[in-house]
Amino acid sequence: MELVKLTIDGKETEVEKGTTILQAAKTVGIDIPTLCFFELKDMHIENRPGSCRICVVEVQGRRNLAPACTTRADNGMVVKTHSIRVLNARRTVLELILSDHPAECLTCPKAGNCELQKLAEQLGVREIPYQGAQSTYRKDTSPAIIRNVDKCIMCRRCEMMCNDVQTVGALSAVNRGFMAVVAPAFEMNLEKSPCTYCGQCVSVCPTGALTEVDHSRNVINVLADPEKTVVIQTAPAVRAALGEEFGLEPGTLVTGKMVAALKRLGFDYVFDTDFAADLTIMEEGSELLDRLTRYLKGDKSVRLPILTSCCPGWVNFFEHQFPELRDIPSTAKSPQQMFGPVAKEYFAKKLGIDRKNMIVVSVMPCVAKKYECQREEFKMNGDPDVNYSITTRELAHLIKQSNIDFMALPDEEFDAPLGESTGASVIFGTTGGVIEAACRTAYEVYTGKKLDKVDFNQLRGFENIRHATIDFDGLPINIGIAHGLGNARKLLEDIKEGRNHFHAIEIMACPGGCIGGGGQPYHHGDSEILKKRAAALYREDANKPIRKSHENPFIIELYKEFLGKPLGEKSHQLLHTHYFDKSASVFIEE
Repeated sequence: MELVKLTIDGKETEVEKGTTILQAAKTVGIDIPTLCFFELKDMHIENRPGSCRICVVEVQGRRNLAPACTTRADNGMVVKTHSIRVLNARRTVLELILSDHPAECLTCPKAGNCELQKLAEQLGVREIPYQGAQSTYRKDTSPAIIRNVDKCIMCRRCEMMCNDVQTVGALSAVNRGFMAVVAPAFEMNLEKSPCTYCGQCVSVCPTGALTEVDHSRNVINVLADPEKTVVIQTAPAVRAALGEEFGLEPGTLVTGKMVAALKRLGFDYVFDTDFAADLTIMEEGSELLDRLTRYLKGDKSVRLPILTSCCPGWVNFFEHQFPELRDIPSTAKSPQQMFGPVAKEYFAKKLGIDRKNMIVVSVMPCVAKKYECQREEFKMNGDPDVNYSITTRELAHLIKQSNIDFMALPDEEFDAPLGESTGASVIFGTTGGVIEAACRTAYEVYTGKKLDKVDFNQLRGFENIRHATIDFDGLPINIGIAHGLGNARKLLEDIKEGRNHFHAIEIMACPGGCIGGGGQPYHHGDSEILKKRAAALYREDANKPIRKSHENPFIIELYKEFLGKPLGEKSHQLLHTHYFDKSASVFIEE
């Protein structure tokens, strides 16, 4: 490893050759403001545009100021990061950006979390000396994401995330000068593009140019309707991140306080998506064993590896970009969408309520869940199985709007029966968790033996792509795991080219899995925050009295009383789905 020495603001440091000035400054505790820069550890981004010029610094011997985020450190380099010349340049650049930015901070959904707003305060900008026409653009509202390009500052973070990290290719910079904009090809609507609604563009956007479609008002309206019975389900990753919105450390579990807050908001029943995650394991695990058994008996029609299907961003990805592989993923619905028909076809009937008078709301770490619950195949006679999906951030806003003192709330329990779950279900929220939960059940069902140890540590971790072999009592099961759609692409290409040796693969669209979802509190690419959230879920799993999905007594009762058996006729009708070839629909206007 070759090292270079340089001096930054009078402090000497030694860094690896190829390190940027921005990164080198951090090693000596010097913070350089940025707008276009974002970082995801272990995920390399080629050709950063360095477009905002907020991070410019003085480099001795250079005539022009240099962008710290793209300029590489060199031996003997002397850098000034906060000279008068630098401060004046940064302030001028920021004033120019603000001169073409709507002054809508009071009503902007990003107010309070806007990096442009914070930078203006940091640099003391109180007046905009540059007056003139502002660029305007039509607002683009998709089922999950709103593009308000009037607020775009052309930092191109979304473009880097979409193209370099997720490899979706839905966004790019088009046009030049005053007409420049980040948009899908041909400036089509996002809904007509290959967008997966993973929401990672939303999570890195520094302004209000990209935000989720807010369902909070819809939820408030149904809570106020006396004719409706409103139930809510909460995803496992939410409990490990919601506390951050109330000043708690990342990785603080707030399960009980979250339940208490939801009851005070007025929901009639507060249930847990973890219940449906246990149900997912029963169906998906049975599907895995069915395919394996037929494969071992010589059935050449069996498609392996089986791919998990819990993540709607990932489902959108293969429907758009790998439709020829759409018969490989499990047909099991996601936990969110399994919960819906169970609530409306089973629980509602127990209460004597017409399904259209039961409103199912979900709290998800995910922006794509908003789109998923609107898919036509997840409706019965026009009535959605899940009516509305709100993000972790939206739930936090609802709690604050309702003047609920979150920190003072007692810990309360989920309602029965759809609030009971096992440790296997809670780890669905982190990369590797779904396949580990499946292995706990599949092993015991296949072998007829009890697991001595339910923790499959070889499936855990944050490597982008990892693999492990699980011994099913003499039968080696090869498992692959990927998080982030760019890494999923690599595994899918291996499958297409016949280079795959896996029996099962878990894929999650977002870095870190659901804990890093586009609807979570903003973590700005900090992998340590994601690791703390994951650790919280593993702690909750370890503390559960039951840690295997097939041992959940309420799941057993549900099959006995209503569903029949996994992969049975009723289960297929309510809990399984099919996929579509969406490659031809991209860029085609109706």
